[in-house]
Amino acid sequence: MLKARRHGNPQGPRLFVSHGNGFVIDGYFHFWRRFLADFDVIVFDMRSHGQNPRADPTHHDYAHMVEDLDALCRAVAQEFGAKPAAGLFHSMSAQCALLQALAGRSQFEALVLFDPPNVPAPGHPVHAAMVAYEHKLAEWARQRRQHFDRPEELAAEYAATRSGRTWAEGTAALMAGGVLQPDPGGGWALACPRELESSMYLQGIPLALWPKREQIGAPVLLVGADPERPYPAATGLSNRALAEEGGFDYRAIPGTSHLLQLEEPDACAAAALEFLRRIELR
Repeated sequence: MLKARRHGNPQGPRLFVSHGNGFVIDGYFHFWRRFLADFDVIVFDMRSHGQNPRADPTHHDYAHMVEDLDALCRAVAQEFGAKPAAGLFHSMSAQCALLQALAGRSQFEALVLFDPPNVPAPGHPVHAAMVAYEHKLAEWARQRRQHFDRPEELAAEYAATRSGRTWAEGTAALMAGGVLQPDPGGGWALACPRELESSMYLQGIPLALWPKREQIGAPVLLVGADPERPYPAATGLSNRALAEEGGFDYRAIPGTSHLLQLEEPDACAAAALEFLRRIELR
């Protein structure tokens, strides 16, 4: 069972917000706090992440995460009342929202998807780069440190990365505090074990997620990493291609990598707000 938290304006339109693989939604606070004045904001971590219980490894997959999303939407409507809602999702959670929509089960009036790491079919110009990207992340996850004496140690590791050096102030500490759980043996351990994190990168390769706009059934904005910056993220190239070929609304955030909401939370929020106002989510 997932834990969801409600923030913001209960009279406003509803937003569901979640995160990418290996992270937690608290680490995106500088992004989603921009919506609190006007929206009824539901934030939640994906299964085996953050405060959620660890799933059976055989159930740590996209199929079960889509079922989680179905159940969470129903539970929120039952608890707080049904109302129009949009989903603002990054990476792994964005792919779950796409899979839910393609299965005809989406409960969202609109989707804002931040840099979903979709892999096109073999032969596509971006295919090889995306496959290599997913394998690189899977290998990194398998070898990452999983025990810490203090959350500040992980925060320092985040802050030392190429992306982390540009994260909004305080983001590394927020992320580390959510990614880690107290270890019964002492210290702190990753809430999502590195083996599960690694598996999700590889599971993304055969998803064949390369949809057309008309397949989704609701307005969609793709917000991508900068495909024009030096050494762009493969996901930036992938999302630009998907937008062009699938007919999706699209924005790239200048200077960003795949972790664009952590690097440029204001610009990412502004892109989402402009889209939600344009489609008149009420």
